[in-house]
Amino acid sequence: MPVITATVVVPVDPALAFAVSQTTGEVRLRWDTFIREQYFLDGATRAAKGVRTVTVSRRGARMVSEYVSYRPPTSVGMRVVDAPWFFERLGGGWHFSAHGSGDTLASWKYNFVCRPAVIRPIAEWIGTRVIRRDIDRRIAGFAAGCLDPIVVAEARRMLDAV
Repeated sequence: MPVITATVVVPVDPALAFAVSQTTGEVRLRWDTFIREQYFLDGATRAAKGVRTVTVSRRGARMVSEYVSYRPPTSVGMRVVDAPWFFERLGGGWHFSAHGSGDTLASWKYNFVCRPAVIRPIAEWIGTRVIRRDIDRRIAGFAAGCLDPIVVAEARRMLDAV
């Protein structure tokens, strides 16, 4: 099972970094280079363990994900419960930890298994390269979002609302 990890240090504290990662709507689109659309399902209005979301990637792939863990301000974990046909399993986790004086180390890890089994080796070789490129771009976008005054203001509003 391939595992892909990306890390970045951002100049905000872990609580704010976590809040930036959980922004939604137009604010999320300012930094998240992977998504074209994302929304909660089943009447949910915010993230929590067990909440499901729909994500449509900029390439058009549609996925339904479920939060398997939600632990502000340190981590969030997701598993994809309805993925494009070539994924047998897909999941990921984002972790946020203090780094230096007021900074945060964001570490994002994804794992997946492709199907059918007969093409798994080549599919996972290709998938690793495509997903690595997407995740590297996405975490760079997240780092930019941590510097974007509009994104940071929304993240602070989210923290104040808790």
